[in-house]
Amino acid sequence: MLLTPSEYNALLRQDLYAFIQRSFYELNPQTEFLPNWHIEVIAAELEKCRSGETKRLIINVPPRSLKSHCASIAFPAFLLGHNPSTQIICASYGQQLADKLASDCRSLMMSDWYRNLFPGTRLAIGRQALNHFMTTKNGFRLSTSVGGSLTGQGADLIIIDDPLKPDEALSDPQRKAVNEWYDHTLVSRLNDKNKGCIILVMQRLHEDDLVGHLVNNKDWRELRFPAIAEQDDCHLVETPLGPREFRRKAGEVLHADREPLAVLEQMRGTSGEYHFAGQYQQAPSPRGGGLVKTEWFKNHPSVIPYPKFEFVFQSWDTANKPTELSDYSVYTTWGVKEKHLYLINVYRKRVGYPDLKRAVREQADLFGPRTILIEDKASGTQLIQELVSEGIHAVKKYEPTMDKIMRMHSVTSTIENGFVHLPDQAAWLAEYLHELTSFPNGKYDDQADSTSQALDWFKQESTNRPDPFLIGSGPRQIPSFLMRPVSQDLWSYDEFWSYNKFWGY
Repeated sequence: MLLTPSEYNALLRQDLYAFIQRSFYELNPQTEFLPNWHIEVIAAELEKCRSGETKRLIINVPPRSLKSHCASIAFPAFLLGHNPSTQIICASYGQQLADKLASDCRSLMMSDWYRNLFPGTRLAIGRQALNHFMTTKNGFRLSTSVGGSLTGQGADLIIIDDPLKPDEALSDPQRKAVNEWYDHTLVSRLNDKNKGCIILVMQRLHEDDLVGHLVNNKDWRELRFPAIAEQDDCHLVETPLGPREFRRKAGEVLHADREPLAVLEQMRGTSGEYHFAGQYQQAPSPRGGGLVKTEWFKNHPSVIPYPKFEFVFQSWDTANKPTELSDYSVYTTWGVKEKHLYLINVYRKRVGYPDLKRAVREQADLFGPRTILIEDKASGTQLIQELVSEGIHAVKKYEPTMDKIMRMHSVTSTIENGFVHLPDQAAWLAEYLHELTSFPNGKYDDQADSTSQALDWFKQESTNRPDPFLIGSGPRQIPSFLMRPVSQDLWSYDEFWSYNKFWGY
Protein backbone atom coordinates (compact mmCIF):
# COMPACT_ATOMS: atom_id res chain seq x y z
CA MET A 1 0.00 0.00 0.00
CA LEU A 2 1.39 3.37 -1.04
CA LEU A 3 1.02 6.29 1.36
CA THR A 4 1.10 9.97 0.58
CA PRO A 5 3.68 12.04 2.51
CA SER A 6 0.98 13.40 4.80
CA GLU A 7 -0.41 9.92 5.43
CA TYR A 8 3.10 8.63 6.17
CA ASN A 9 3.73 11.45 8.64
CA ALA A 10 0.40 10.71 10.31
CA LEU A 11 1.46 7.07 10.65
CA LEU A 12 4.82 8.09 12.16
CA ARG A 13 3.03 10.21 14.76
CA GLN A 14 0.64 7.37 15.67
CA ASP A 15 2.85 4.28 15.41
CA LEU A 16 5.92 4.11 17.62
CA TYR A 17 7.28 1.13 15.68
CA ALA A 18 7.20 3.15 12.43
CA PHE A 19 8.80 6.07 14.26
CA ILE A 20 11.56 3.80 15.60
CA GLN A 21 12.35 2.60 12.08
CA ARG A 22 12.35 6.09 10.55
CA SER A 23 14.45 7.55 13.36
CA PHE A 24 16.99 4.75 12.91
CA TYR A 25 17.52 5.81 9.29
CA GLU A 26 17.79 9.44 10.39
CA LEU A 27 20.66 8.61 12.75
CA ASN A 28 22.24 5.79 10.71
CA PRO A 29 21.73 6.66 7.02
CA GLN A 30 24.35 4.14 5.84
CA THR A 31 23.01 1.19 7.86
CA GLU A 32 20.14 -1.06 6.88
CA PHE A 33 17.31 -1.37 9.38
CA LEU A 34 16.44 -5.06 9.83
CA PRO A 35 12.81 -5.22 10.94
CA ASN A 36 11.75 -7.93 13.38
CA TRP A 37 8.70 -8.83 15.42
CA HIS A 38 10.40 -8.26 18.79
CA ILE A 39 10.83 -4.56 17.97
CA GLU A 40 7.10 -4.31 17.28
CA VAL A 41 6.35 -5.95 20.63
CA ILE A 42 8.72 -3.58 22.45
CA ALA A 43 7.12 -0.59 20.70
CA ALA A 44 3.63 -1.76 21.70
CA GLU A 45 4.69 -2.19 25.35
CA LEU A 46 6.33 1.24 25.41
CA GLU A 47 3.10 2.73 24.08
CA LYS A 48 1.32 1.24 27.10
CA CYS A 49 3.77 3.16 29.27
CA ARG A 50 2.98 6.37 27.39
CA SER A 51 -0.76 5.86 27.83
CA GLY A 52 -0.39 5.13 31.55
CA GLU A 53 -1.62 1.54 31.26
CA THR A 54 1.79 0.19 32.37
CA LYS A 55 3.72 1.88 35.16
CA ARG A 56 6.58 -0.59 35.64
CA LEU A 57 8.14 -2.35 32.66
CA ILE A 58 11.19 -4.62 32.36
CA ILE A 59 12.60 -5.41 28.91
CA ASN A 60 15.25 -8.15 28.75
CA VAL A 61 16.78 -8.61 25.33
CA PRO A 62 20.17 -9.81 23.96
CA PRO A 63 22.94 -7.33 23.05
CA ARG A 64 22.67 -5.42 19.78
CA SER A 65 18.90 -5.90 19.50
CA LEU A 66 18.04 -2.15 19.26
CA LYS A 67 16.87 -1.96 22.88
CA SER A 68 18.67 1.34 23.51
CA HIS A 69 17.53 2.88 20.24
CA CYS A 70 13.93 1.93 21.04
CA ALA A 71 13.80 2.85 24.73
CA SER A 72 16.44 5.55 25.31
CA ILE A 73 16.55 7.41 21.99
CA ALA A 74 13.37 7.07 19.94
CA PHE A 75 10.88 6.73 22.79
CA PRO A 76 11.90 9.90 24.70
CA ALA A 77 11.80 11.86 21.41
CA PHE A 78 8.38 10.38 20.63
CA LEU A 79 7.11 11.30 24.11
CA LEU A 80 8.36 14.85 23.90
CA GLY A 81 6.93 15.15 20.38
CA HIS A 82 3.45 14.38 21.71
CA ASN A 83 3.83 16.21 25.00
CA PRO A 84 6.77 18.68 25.12
CA SER A 85 6.26 19.25 28.85
CA THR A 86 7.13 15.62 29.72
CA GLN A 87 10.06 15.32 32.14
CA ILE A 88 12.31 12.29 31.57
CA ILE A 89 15.33 10.92 33.45
CA CYS A 90 17.54 8.38 31.65
CA ALA A 91 20.22 6.44 33.54
CA SER A 92 22.97 4.05 32.37
CA TYR A 93 25.95 2.40 34.07
CA GLY A 94 28.43 5.06 32.94
CA GLN A 95 28.31 8.69 31.92
CA GLN A 96 29.96 7.95 28.57
CA LEU A 97 27.13 5.61 27.57
CA ALA A 98 24.53 7.99 28.98
CA ASP A 99 26.00 10.86 26.93
CA LYS A 100 26.04 8.78 23.72
CA LEU A 101 22.35 7.95 24.06
CA ALA A 102 21.54 11.57 24.95
CA SER A 103 23.50 12.84 21.95
CA ASP A 104 21.54 10.61 19.57
CA CYS A 105 18.22 11.65 21.06
CA ARG A 106 19.12 15.35 20.89
CA SER A 107 20.35 15.03 17.29
CA LEU A 108 17.08 13.34 16.37
CA MET A 109 14.99 16.09 17.94
CA MET A 110 17.03 18.82 16.21
CA SER A 111 16.68 17.22 12.76
CA ASP A 112 14.50 18.89 10.12
CA TRP A 113 12.50 15.68 9.75
CA TYR A 114 11.56 15.58 13.46
CA ARG A 115 10.81 19.31 13.61
CA ASN A 116 8.43 18.96 10.67
CA LEU A 117 6.80 15.89 12.21
CA PHE A 118 6.27 17.56 15.61
CA PRO A 119 6.11 21.33 14.97
CA GLY A 120 4.93 22.00 18.52
CA THR A 121 8.10 20.63 20.11
CA ARG A 122 11.26 22.75 20.12
CA LEU A 123 14.40 22.66 22.24
CA ALA A 124 14.86 25.79 24.31
CA ILE A 125 17.64 28.13 23.20
CA GLY A 126 20.48 28.00 25.69
CA ARG A 127 19.07 24.87 27.35
CA GLN A 128 20.49 22.21 25.04
CA ALA A 129 23.24 20.73 27.19
CA LEU A 130 23.98 17.13 26.30
CA ASN A 131 23.08 15.69 29.68
CA HIS A 132 20.06 17.96 30.24
CA PHE A 133 18.28 19.45 27.25
CA MET A 134 14.90 21.13 27.65
CA THR A 135 11.96 22.06 25.46
CA THR A 136 10.29 25.45 25.33
CA LYS A 137 7.45 23.88 27.38
CA ASN A 138 9.80 22.94 30.28
CA GLY A 139 9.95 19.29 29.37
CA PHE A 140 13.39 17.70 29.35
CA ARG A 141 15.54 14.63 28.93
CA LEU A 142 18.11 14.41 31.74
CA SER A 143 20.81 11.76 31.51
CA THR A 144 22.92 10.46 34.38
CA SER A 145 25.10 7.54 35.35
CA VAL A 146 24.05 4.95 37.90
CA GLY A 147 25.09 6.28 41.28
CA GLY A 148 25.00 9.88 40.08
CA SER A 149 23.35 12.63 42.07
CA LEU A 150 19.77 13.62 41.24
CA THR A 151 19.21 16.07 44.06
CA GLY A 152 16.39 18.44 43.23
CA GLN A 153 15.45 16.60 40.04
CA GLY A 154 12.12 14.92 39.39
CA ALA A 155 10.56 13.18 36.40
CA ASP A 156 7.33 11.79 34.99
CA LEU A 157 9.20 8.89 33.41
CA ILE A 158 12.45 7.16 34.37
CA ILE A 159 14.30 4.96 31.88
CA ILE A 160 17.13 2.74 33.15
CA ASP A 161 19.21 1.37 30.29
CA ASP A 162 21.98 -1.13 31.14
CA PRO A 163 22.55 -0.19 34.81
CA LEU A 164 25.40 -2.72 35.23
CA LYS A 165 28.47 -3.42 33.12
CA PRO A 166 28.87 -7.09 32.15
CA ASP A 167 32.38 -7.29 33.60
CA GLU A 168 31.10 -6.04 36.98
CA ALA A 169 28.20 -8.48 37.25
CA LEU A 170 30.02 -10.98 39.51
CA SER A 171 30.99 -8.25 41.96
CA ASP A 172 28.70 -8.31 45.00
CA PRO A 173 29.54 -4.68 45.94
CA GLN A 174 28.83 -3.43 42.40
CA ARG A 175 25.46 -5.18 42.20
CA LYS A 176 24.50 -4.05 45.68
CA ALA A 177 25.45 -0.45 44.85
CA VAL A 178 23.18 -0.46 41.79
CA ASN A 179 20.26 -2.01 43.66
CA GLU A 180 20.61 0.36 46.61
CA TRP A 181 20.89 3.39 44.29
CA TYR A 182 17.60 2.39 42.72
CA ASP A 183 15.91 1.82 46.10
CA HIS A 184 17.20 4.89 47.90
CA THR A 185 17.71 7.47 45.15
CA LEU A 186 16.15 6.82 41.77
CA VAL A 187 12.66 5.59 42.62
CA SER A 188 12.05 8.65 44.82
CA ARG A 189 12.59 10.97 41.82
CA LEU A 190 9.14 10.34 40.32
CA ASN A 191 7.04 13.51 40.33
CA ASP A 192 3.87 11.48 40.91
CA LYS A 193 4.43 8.20 42.70
CA ASN A 194 0.99 6.92 41.62
CA LYS A 195 1.14 7.83 37.93
CA GLY A 196 4.87 7.95 37.25
CA CYS A 197 6.43 5.23 35.08
CA ILE A 198 9.77 3.39 35.32
CA ILE A 199 11.22 1.35 32.45
CA LEU A 200 14.21 -0.96 32.88
CA VAL A 201 15.93 -2.29 29.76
CA MET A 202 18.95 -4.56 30.07
CA GLN A 203 20.50 -7.91 29.32
CA ARG A 204 20.48 -10.28 32.31
CA LEU A 205 23.87 -10.63 33.97
CA HIS A 206 23.27 -12.23 37.36
CA GLU A 207 20.38 -13.57 39.43
CA ASP A 208 20.78 -10.61 41.78
CA ASP A 209 21.16 -7.89 39.13
CA LEU A 210 18.60 -5.09 39.15
CA VAL A 211 16.02 -7.23 37.34
CA GLY A 212 16.49 -10.01 39.88
CA HIS A 213 16.15 -7.42 42.63
CA LEU A 214 12.84 -6.14 41.26
CA VAL A 215 11.13 -8.90 39.30
CA ASN A 216 9.46 -10.62 42.27
CA ASN A 217 7.47 -7.44 42.84
CA LYS A 218 4.06 -8.06 41.26
CA ASP A 219 3.89 -4.44 40.01
CA TRP A 220 6.49 -5.11 37.32
CA ARG A 221 5.63 -6.40 33.85
CA GLU A 222 8.52 -8.40 32.41
CA LEU A 223 9.16 -8.66 28.68
CA ARG A 224 11.77 -11.37 28.07
CA PHE A 225 13.33 -12.20 24.71
CA PRO A 226 15.79 -15.15 24.80
CA ALA A 227 18.02 -15.35 21.72
CA ILE A 228 16.94 -19.00 21.31
CA ALA A 229 13.39 -19.81 22.41
CA GLU A 230 13.30 -22.29 25.29
CA GLN A 231 9.59 -23.00 24.78
CA ASP A 232 6.76 -22.07 22.44
CA ASP A 233 6.04 -18.37 22.80
CA CYS A 234 3.23 -16.03 21.76
CA HIS A 235 2.84 -12.24 21.92
CA LEU A 236 -0.43 -10.45 21.23
CA VAL A 237 -0.10 -6.70 20.71
CA GLU A 238 -2.32 -3.82 19.69
CA THR A 239 -0.98 -1.49 17.00
CA PRO A 240 -2.46 1.51 15.18
CA LEU A 241 -3.03 -0.86 12.26
CA GLY A 242 -4.91 -3.39 14.39
CA PRO A 243 -4.05 -6.41 16.58
CA ARG A 244 -0.96 -8.45 15.77
CA GLU A 245 0.06 -11.93 16.93
CA PHE A 246 3.64 -13.16 16.97
CA ARG A 247 4.48 -16.82 17.61
CA ARG A 248 7.83 -18.53 18.06
CA LYS A 249 8.49 -22.22 18.57
CA ALA A 250 11.02 -23.69 20.97
CA GLY A 251 14.47 -23.67 19.38
CA GLU A 252 13.77 -20.78 17.02
CA VAL A 253 16.07 -17.76 17.18
CA LEU A 254 14.97 -14.24 17.99
CA HIS A 255 16.20 -12.47 14.84
CA ALA A 256 17.39 -14.92 12.18
CA ASP A 257 18.34 -12.21 9.65
CA ARG A 258 20.81 -10.70 12.09
CA GLU A 259 21.96 -13.66 14.21
CA PRO A 260 21.10 -17.12 12.85
CA LEU A 261 21.39 -20.21 15.04
CA ALA A 262 24.92 -21.04 13.82
CA VAL A 263 26.15 -17.59 14.87
CA LEU A 264 24.50 -17.88 18.28
CA GLU A 265 25.99 -21.31 18.92
CA GLN A 266 29.39 -19.92 18.03
CA MET A 267 28.82 -17.10 20.52
CA ARG A 268 27.81 -19.64 23.14
CA GLY A 269 31.09 -21.49 22.66
CA THR A 270 33.12 -18.28 22.72
CA SER A 271 31.50 -16.52 25.66
CA GLY A 272 30.82 -19.62 27.77
CA GLU A 273 27.57 -20.95 29.20
CA TYR A 274 27.37 -18.45 32.08
CA HIS A 275 27.56 -15.34 29.93
CA PHE A 276 25.43 -16.75 27.12
CA ALA A 277 22.70 -17.88 29.51
CA GLY A 278 22.43 -14.41 31.04
CA GLN A 279 23.18 -12.00 28.20
CA TYR A 280 21.56 -13.96 25.37
CA GLN A 281 18.99 -16.22 27.03
CA GLN A 282 17.98 -13.75 29.77
CA ALA A 283 18.28 -16.60 32.29
CA PRO A 284 21.41 -16.04 34.40
CA SER A 285 21.01 -19.46 35.97
CA PRO A 286 21.69 -21.85 33.05
CA ARG A 287 19.08 -24.57 32.64
CA GLY A 288 21.69 -27.29 32.34
CA GLY A 289 23.63 -26.02 35.32
CA GLY A 290 26.84 -24.04 35.66
CA LEU A 291 29.86 -25.44 37.47
CA VAL A 292 27.55 -28.16 38.81
CA LYS A 293 24.81 -29.89 36.83
CA THR A 294 21.69 -31.44 38.27
CA GLU A 295 22.12 -34.74 36.47
CA TRP A 296 25.49 -35.35 38.15
CA PHE A 297 23.89 -36.05 41.53
CA LYS A 298 22.82 -39.55 42.48
CA ASN A 299 19.71 -40.19 44.54
CA HIS A 300 19.18 -42.17 47.71
CA PRO A 301 15.98 -43.01 49.64
CA SER A 302 14.86 -40.21 51.94
CA VAL A 303 15.38 -42.33 55.06
CA ILE A 304 18.67 -44.17 55.61
CA PRO A 305 19.40 -45.73 59.02
CA TYR A 306 22.29 -43.62 60.25
CA PRO A 307 24.19 -46.56 61.82
CA LYS A 308 24.81 -47.83 58.30
CA PHE A 309 27.08 -44.85 57.67
CA GLU A 310 30.71 -45.27 58.55
CA PHE A 311 30.66 -41.77 60.00
CA VAL A 312 28.68 -38.53 59.83
CA PHE A 313 30.06 -34.99 59.59
CA GLN A 314 28.65 -31.50 59.31
CA SER A 315 29.82 -28.41 57.39
CA TRP A 316 28.82 -24.93 58.57
CA ASP A 317 28.84 -21.71 56.56
CA THR A 318 28.18 -18.92 59.05
CA ALA A 319 26.93 -15.42 58.23
CA ASN A 320 28.23 -12.31 59.93
CA LYS A 321 24.92 -10.81 61.06
CA PRO A 322 21.23 -11.73 60.88
CA THR A 323 19.92 -8.85 58.74
CA GLU A 324 17.81 -9.10 55.60
CA LEU A 325 20.80 -8.02 53.54
CA SER A 326 23.19 -10.59 55.01
CA ASP A 327 23.60 -14.19 54.01
CA TYR A 328 22.04 -17.15 55.72
CA SER A 329 23.85 -19.43 58.13
CA VAL A 330 23.82 -22.91 56.66
CA TYR A 331 24.98 -26.35 57.62
CA THR A 332 24.89 -29.55 55.62
CA THR A 333 25.01 -32.97 57.30
CA TRP A 334 26.76 -35.76 55.40
CA GLY A 335 26.97 -39.51 55.84
CA VAL A 336 29.95 -41.43 54.45
CA LYS A 337 29.83 -44.98 53.21
CA GLU A 338 32.28 -46.76 50.90
CA LYS A 339 33.81 -43.51 49.62
CA HIS A 340 30.39 -42.06 48.75
CA LEU A 341 28.85 -39.01 50.44
CA TYR A 342 25.14 -38.84 51.27
CA LEU A 343 23.51 -35.51 52.04
CA ILE A 344 21.26 -36.13 55.04
CA ASN A 345 19.99 -32.70 55.98
CA VAL A 346 20.28 -28.97 55.26
CA TYR A 347 19.72 -26.23 57.83
CA ARG A 348 19.38 -22.67 56.45
CA LYS A 349 18.34 -19.69 58.52
CA ARG A 350 19.21 -16.09 59.30
CA VAL A 351 20.15 -16.11 62.98
CA GLY A 352 22.04 -13.99 65.47
CA TYR A 353 25.18 -15.26 67.14
CA PRO A 354 23.55 -16.73 70.30
CA ASP A 355 20.98 -18.60 68.15
CA LEU A 356 23.73 -19.74 65.78
CA LYS A 357 25.73 -21.21 68.64
CA ARG A 358 22.62 -22.91 70.01
CA ALA A 359 21.83 -24.32 66.55
CA VAL A 360 25.30 -25.90 66.23
CA ARG A 361 24.85 -27.67 69.57
CA GLU A 362 21.30 -28.81 68.74
CA GLN A 363 22.21 -30.18 65.32
CA ALA A 364 25.26 -31.92 66.77
CA ASP A 365 23.04 -33.62 69.36
CA LEU A 366 20.56 -34.57 66.64
CA PHE A 367 22.97 -36.25 64.21
CA GLY A 368 26.02 -37.09 66.34
CA PRO A 369 28.66 -36.00 63.79
CA ARG A 370 32.26 -37.11 64.25
CA THR A 371 33.46 -33.79 62.78
CA ILE A 372 31.83 -30.36 62.67
CA LEU A 373 33.55 -28.12 60.13
CA ILE A 374 33.40 -24.36 60.67
CA GLU A 375 35.36 -21.92 58.55
CA ASP A 376 37.84 -19.97 60.64
CA LYS A 377 36.69 -16.46 59.73
CA ALA A 378 34.35 -13.72 60.98
CA SER A 379 31.74 -15.16 63.37
CA GLY A 380 33.13 -18.66 62.79
CA THR A 381 36.38 -17.90 64.64
CA GLN A 382 34.65 -17.00 67.89
CA LEU A 383 32.19 -19.85 67.44
CA ILE A 384 35.00 -22.42 67.15
CA GLN A 385 36.77 -21.14 70.25
CA GLU A 386 33.66 -21.11 72.43
CA LEU A 387 32.33 -24.49 71.33
CA VAL A 388 35.67 -26.23 71.88
CA SER A 389 36.06 -24.58 75.30
CA GLU A 390 32.58 -25.89 76.18
CA GLY A 391 33.61 -29.46 75.39
CA ILE A 392 32.33 -29.97 71.83
CA HIS A 393 35.54 -31.48 70.54
CA ALA A 394 34.06 -32.58 67.22
CA VAL A 395 34.40 -28.96 66.08
CA LYS A 396 37.22 -28.49 63.62
CA LYS A 397 38.39 -25.27 62.05
CA TYR A 398 38.41 -25.19 58.26
CA GLU A 399 40.98 -22.95 56.59
CA PRO A 400 40.35 -22.60 52.83
CA THR A 401 43.32 -22.42 50.51
CA MET A 402 41.41 -20.92 47.55
CA ASP A 403 38.44 -18.66 46.85
CA LYS A 404 34.93 -20.13 46.88
CA ILE A 405 34.58 -20.40 43.08
CA MET A 406 37.87 -22.25 42.69
CA ARG A 407 37.01 -24.44 45.66
CA MET A 408 33.76 -25.51 44.03
CA HIS A 409 35.58 -26.06 40.76
CA SER A 410 38.07 -28.34 42.53
CA VAL A 411 35.32 -30.66 43.83
CA THR A 412 33.01 -30.81 40.81
CA SER A 413 34.64 -34.06 39.68
CA THR A 414 33.50 -35.71 42.93
CA ILE A 415 29.91 -34.85 42.04
CA GLU A 416 30.25 -35.55 38.32
CA ASN A 417 31.69 -39.01 38.97
CA GLY A 418 28.66 -40.02 41.02
CA PHE A 419 30.07 -39.93 44.55
CA VAL A 420 27.52 -37.43 45.92
CA HIS A 421 23.97 -38.60 46.70
CA LEU A 422 20.90 -36.47 47.47
CA PRO A 423 17.66 -37.71 49.03
CA ASP A 424 14.89 -38.43 46.53
CA GLN A 425 12.63 -36.02 48.41
CA ALA A 426 13.12 -33.32 51.05
CA ALA A 427 11.50 -29.96 51.80
CA TRP A 428 14.79 -28.18 51.17
CA LEU A 429 15.85 -30.15 48.07
CA ALA A 430 14.54 -27.88 45.26
CA GLU A 431 16.08 -24.74 46.76
CA TYR A 432 19.36 -26.55 47.41
CA LEU A 433 19.61 -27.82 43.83
CA HIS A 434 18.74 -24.42 42.40
CA GLU A 435 21.51 -22.74 44.35
CA LEU A 436 24.10 -25.41 43.55
CA THR A 437 23.37 -25.40 39.82
CA SER A 438 23.23 -21.59 39.52
CA PHE A 439 26.51 -21.03 41.40
CA PRO A 440 28.40 -18.68 41.04
CA ASN A 441 25.69 -16.61 39.30
CA GLY A 442 23.04 -17.16 41.95
CA LYS A 443 21.68 -14.59 44.36
CA TYR A 444 22.82 -16.72 47.32
CA ASP A 445 25.79 -19.05 47.69
CA ASP A 446 25.72 -20.19 51.32
CA GLN A 447 24.49 -23.73 50.59
CA ALA A 448 27.04 -24.01 47.78
CA ASP A 449 29.79 -22.84 50.15
CA SER A 450 28.82 -25.36 52.82
CA THR A 451 28.81 -28.13 50.21
CA SER A 452 32.14 -27.27 48.60
CA GLN A 453 33.70 -26.94 52.06
CA ALA A 454 32.43 -30.42 52.99
CA LEU A 455 33.64 -32.01 49.76
CA ASP A 456 37.01 -30.25 49.87
CA TRP A 457 37.61 -31.33 53.48
CA PHE A 458 36.64 -34.92 52.68
CA LYS A 459 38.99 -34.95 49.69
CA GLN A 460 41.84 -33.63 51.83
CA GLU A 461 41.12 -36.20 54.54
CA SER A 462 41.13 -38.99 51.98
CA THR A 463 44.44 -37.79 50.56
CA ASN A 464 46.35 -36.69 53.64
CA ARG A 465 45.31 -39.11 56.40
CA PRO A 466 48.08 -41.72 56.87
CA ASP A 467 47.47 -45.39 56.23
CA PRO A 468 46.39 -46.82 59.62
CA PHE A 469 48.48 -49.95 58.98
CA LEU A 470 52.24 -50.11 59.05
CA ILE A 471 53.26 -51.58 55.75
CA GLY A 472 56.33 -53.86 55.88
CA SER A 473 57.58 -57.01 54.24
CA GLY A 474 55.35 -59.15 56.43
CA PRO A 475 51.69 -58.96 57.38
CA ARG A 476 50.27 -55.53 58.18
CA GLN A 477 50.40 -54.64 61.86
CA ILE A 478 48.05 -52.38 63.78
CA PRO A 479 50.00 -49.41 65.21
CA SER A 480 49.93 -49.49 68.99
CA PHE A 481 48.90 -45.81 69.31
CA LEU A 482 45.59 -46.61 67.64
CA MET A 483 44.73 -49.03 70.42
CA ARG A 484 45.07 -46.48 73.22
CA PRO A 485 41.94 -45.16 75.02
CA VAL A 486 40.01 -42.65 72.95
CA SER A 487 40.53 -38.92 73.43
CA GLN A 488 39.78 -35.88 71.34
CA ASP A 489 42.95 -36.55 69.33
CA LEU A 490 42.78 -40.35 68.95
CA TRP A 491 40.30 -42.81 67.49
CA SER A 492 38.37 -45.40 69.42
CA TYR A 493 38.74 -49.06 68.48
CA ASP A 494 35.32 -48.97 66.72
CA GLU A 495 36.21 -45.78 64.90
CA PHE A 496 39.44 -47.32 63.70
CA TRP A 497 37.72 -50.38 62.28
CA SER A 498 35.07 -48.19 60.62
CA TYR A 499 37.84 -46.22 58.99
CA ASN A 500 39.67 -49.43 58.10
CA LYS A 501 36.57 -50.92 56.52
CA PHE A 502 35.85 -47.65 54.70
CA TRP A 503 39.16 -47.84 52.88
CA GLY A 504 38.69 -51.51 52.10
CA TYR A 505 41.54 -52.98 54.19
